[in-house]
Amino acid sequence: MKKHLKKSVVVTFFFLLGLAGAFAQKNMAFQGGEELTFKVSYMFFDAAEAKMVVNSEISSINSRPTYKIDVFGQTLGVFKLFKVNDNWGSYLDTAKMIPHQSYRHIEEGRYRKHERVIFDHNKKNAHVRLYDHENKNLVETKDYNVPSNVQDIVSGFYLLRTMDLKKLKKGEIVTLTGFFDKEIYNLKLIYGGKESVSTNIGTFDTFVFSPIMPKNKLFRGERPVTVWISDDKNKIPLKIKAKLMVGSLDMEIMEVSGLRNN
Repeated sequence: MKKHLKKSVVVTFFFLLGLAGAFAQKNMAFQGGEELTFKVSYMFFDAAEAKMVVNSEISSINSRPTYKIDVFGQTLGVFKLFKVNDNWGSYLDTAKMIPHQSYRHIEEGRYRKHERVIFDHNKKNAHVRLYDHENKNLVETKDYNVPSNVQDIVSGFYLLRTMDLKKLKKGEIVTLTGFFDKEIYNLKLIYGGKESVSTNIGTFDTFVFSPIMPKNKLFRGERPVTVWISDDKNKIPLKIKAKLMVGSLDMEIMEVSGLRNN
């Protein structure tokens, strides 16, 4: 089940990547110093907390200015019995909105994984570097052929926020491509129209999306995952709901700071 759950997270994130070709535009949605905090609930329990943080300083990768973006997740309450303390990150080109590097530092129980991916978009290559349990020594490298301008699991959220979502029509299906965990994902999503959503930070008009999910033993229903994105200049991911075979998993925004547009 753990493997299926990880795959579901990948699907949920990567469905956000597919709008780039037709709807990408200059980033006017976020800036350095932005921080979004989410609560993750399973049924009636607060299971985890997640943070999405854009570093306040611009980084340089291959002489290109990039946003350093980190996503942190850790378990809470009774779920600490299976301790999770993860950090996923990306160096996102400030102009082209493509990742130059991504990284993962995974701590789940006794399991550890430390990985860095270096993207060469001109050569359509992803160079994956794996490190040991303590993240000190390089233990494996491998190169993968990837599509041009491929996204990673973190950069996709921020790419979405630069797009003109108002051009989408309800029921439109969009195909997407992303690279994660040595695999290329080609998925489809359905735009579900507009909906008003109340959150801890206010009530918003939102764009609603549902990825078309492959059949598996984790989810239930025809469209088990739904994501709500604020219909404003910030285009914040406000809420994600996943219907599981047993119960449901909900991710809701709780706090925001450093927004570009107030």
